[in-house]
Amino acid sequence: MTIKNITVGKFVRALEKDGFVLRRHEGGHRTYKHPTTGKQVTLTYHRSGYTLRTGILHSLIKKVGWTEDDLIRLNLMRKG
Repeated sequence: MTIKNITVGKFVRALEKDGFVLRRHEGGHRTYKHPTTGKQVTLTYHRSGYTLRTGILHSLIKKVGWTEDDLIRLNLMRKG
């Protein structure tokens, strides 16, 4: 899986498109939870244009349980 240069804002839009809901907002952190799967992820969110580092991005993707097909469907990754 090759994915990089994703901003926090784009990742949040993908979370919301996939059904995640903002549950908590404290300072620079936002916690999103999926109502049916119960999966939860917390993001550092100081500004939407901040680019997520590759290691953090892969960790977040693993926490929410997205596959490569999910990443393509959510426009975070191109097919091919």
